[in-house]
Amino acid sequence: MKTVGFVSLGCSKNQVDSEVLLGLLRERGYTIVQDPSQAETIVVNTCGFILPAKEESIATIFEMAEYKETGKLKTLIVTGCLVQRYGEDLKNEIPEIDILMGVAEYSRIFEAIEQANAGHRPLFTGEGDRFFKSPRVLISPPYSAYVKISDGCDNKCTYCAIPLIRGAYHSRPYNEIVEECRDLVAKGVHEITLIAQDTSRYGNDFAEKTLLLPALLKEIHDIEGLHWLRVLYCYPDTVNKELLETMSSLPKVCAYLDLPLQHINARLLKAMNRRGTPEHIKQQIERCRQHGITIRTTMIVGFPGETDEEFEELMDFVRDTRFDRLGAFAYSPEEGTVAADMDDQIPEEVKQERLDRIMLLQQEISADICASRIGEVCEVLVEGRSHGRYYGRSRMEAPEIDGKIIFTSSKKLAPGEYVQVKITSSSEYDLIGEAVEE
Repeated sequence: MKTVGFVSLGCSKNQVDSEVLLGLLRERGYTIVQDPSQAETIVVNTCGFILPAKEESIATIFEMAEYKETGKLKTLIVTGCLVQRYGEDLKNEIPEIDILMGVAEYSRIFEAIEQANAGHRPLFTGEGDRFFKSPRVLISPPYSAYVKISDGCDNKCTYCAIPLIRGAYHSRPYNEIVEECRDLVAKGVHEITLIAQDTSRYGNDFAEKTLLLPALLKEIHDIEGLHWLRVLYCYPDTVNKELLETMSSLPKVCAYLDLPLQHINARLLKAMNRRGTPEHIKQQIERCRQHGITIRTTMIVGFPGETDEEFEELMDFVRDTRFDRLGAFAYSPEEGTVAADMDDQIPEEVKQERLDRIMLLQQEISADICASRIGEVCEVLVEGRSHGRYYGRSRMEAPEIDGKIIFTSSKKLAPGEYVQVKITSSSEYDLIGEAVEE
């Protein structure tokens, strides 16, 4: 019996890749184990987006390599974004790694294993097949799954290494996406979240040059057995009227958009190579709210040359806009990106101070928004139970990244069930309530 342990780091797109690779291994007779000390093969799927993610990936590789001494580990496989970008360095610097595979060559996993068994240390970082078909082993709960609809990115934001890692934008074949969604629902999934580096651009690289996300939403929406359909990572300038009207007209589609805006200052947006003006961004936010859509966004603080005045402009924008959800991160200079070579890099202590300030501001805003939901009755997807109370999410909370709804119920509930909950109190990010008993 061949045993395999798996560590998946980074974003939900990486998680989908991990699930595909696990499916390939299981088809070939591997047994997936939770305890890495019992695994003869361990796979670490790395993230290479920003410096802290790289450091976590390296630390995890060394942690797993120790099982060659303390466990049953014979083959250490390292995959993903860090390998795609720094494969040769990893091969030279960490001899404990037996196999290295980038982001598009998972279909060659057994070829790599054969080479390793023959005493070689294969490194595969070619173009490969980004969307090869394979049954997935879900890392997420059995009722919820991510579906990747494209890979790569053409936006070329000056701070971002994704195009250097994942390459140009490639939409996944339309029918393959629908087929996978049907298959997942048939296996018990009833919440699907569509993901990509830029979901709202889906289909624009096909011959017709048409934005196909609205059509895709309509087709997936009609799958019998699906309960919620969510979409993340939309670029502001491709969120058009058709998409917003489609989302608001389909009852299974969650009225929730993730619009990473990064900043509001016109000079910095240009320096980041972000399309659109501050005026256009504000118009898009207004259009989303006219359609009743919950908005999540991301901001960068401490981008090269960001002045105190430009940061205060961002703070005023966040304060006035009152985003339902907001995350922020301090700018990290990434090797090979345009911004890494810009003058006027901001000192780390200044970046951290700005990050703390914007997140404290958002904490206050979030607390107010949560308090405004007291008295609301909403449908909640049950995720688990802790300390005598259940917890879950409504349509307004995306998996893993948003707050929870914590509630009591006189009935015994199972993860994956839906229940009506009345909100009775709140904290900065979470809601407290009680199930509405029939």
